[in-house]
Amino acid sequence: MFAGASMNRKPDRQASIASALRTVSTEQAGLAMLSQALADGLAEPFADAVEMIAGIRGRVIVTGVGKSGHIGSKIAATLASTGTPAFFVHPVEANHGDLGMITPDDAILAMSWSGESAELRGIVGYSRRFGIPLIALTSGVKSSLAREADVVLALPHAPEACPHGLAPTTSALLQLTVGDALAMALLEARGFTPEDFLGYHPGGKLGATLTHLAKVMRTGDDLPLVPLGTKMPEAVMTLSNKKVGCVVIVDEAGRLAGIITDGDLARNLHRNLKDVAVEEVMTRTPKTVSPDMSAGAAIAYLNENKIGALVVVEGGRPIGLVHFHDLLRIGAA
Repeated sequence: MFAGASMNRKPDRQASIASALRTVSTEQAGLAMLSQALADGLAEPFADAVEMIAGIRGRVIVTGVGKSGHIGSKIAATLASTGTPAFFVHPVEANHGDLGMITPDDAILAMSWSGESAELRGIVGYSRRFGIPLIALTSGVKSSLAREADVVLALPHAPEACPHGLAPTTSALLQLTVGDALAMALLEARGFTPEDFLGYHPGGKLGATLTHLAKVMRTGDDLPLVPLGTKMPEAVMTLSNKKVGCVVIVDEAGRLAGIITDGDLARNLHRNLKDVAVEEVMTRTPKTVSPDMSAGAAIAYLNENKIGALVVVEGGRPIGLVHFHDLLRIGAA
């Protein structure tokens, strides 16, 4: 039958939901098999692979064809973004000149579910000829790829979620999971920090979330500061001019003494504030943070305390202020 002949048939909604549940259940079972393998025969080869990659001076060359290639591209990207230099080399392109991209300082992660992908022969042979470490990620433990490899990461023969057992589904998920596991094990072994992560992800929401408050906070003339003893009309004027919904109170030594927010002002509207000093109105224990807190953590702290701004302090002195709108502006919220 022509492949598109049934495309006009309206899907049965309940059948679609049942299919989705079967897919998820089948892939969950595959992950359970992988977890069991890691607790058994796969554990030592996995640790060997981590040590091998951690010990090279070059990059991890990930290769594979078909769905393994697509998964391999993602694994290479994950490794590279978490502190392990890596890139994907297509095995067909490798056979037409891209082998020159691979050096003896590198290690190769070759992916093939069967272990018999003909396209991998060139890159596998190249690795053997020049003594380049080779890690095989395959379910074919007796395959030609496995026989050539220095380390074999043997995947369990989990059923595909495809009802015909043809489309790479569970198999692709298991490959991706092992790739993620390698990346995370290497990340932890290297002591890769959120600051390192920011260096590799300066753009987008992720980079914004990891940005330190020192780069976001309002300082200098933008900081709404008044000293103890200031009368409320002056404090209200500062609050209005700075447009951050609060004014920070400091003592004679410049140390943080308190804060007056829009809320504090509203709670005191019944009073004649003309001759009232700020210390009679201020909250004496404002929420404070350090300049090296991340923007993402600051957002969580603001939400947790249901407030709109945080005083940034260093050595007991306010050096900045971060409003929710500042975090929104950089794309962290």
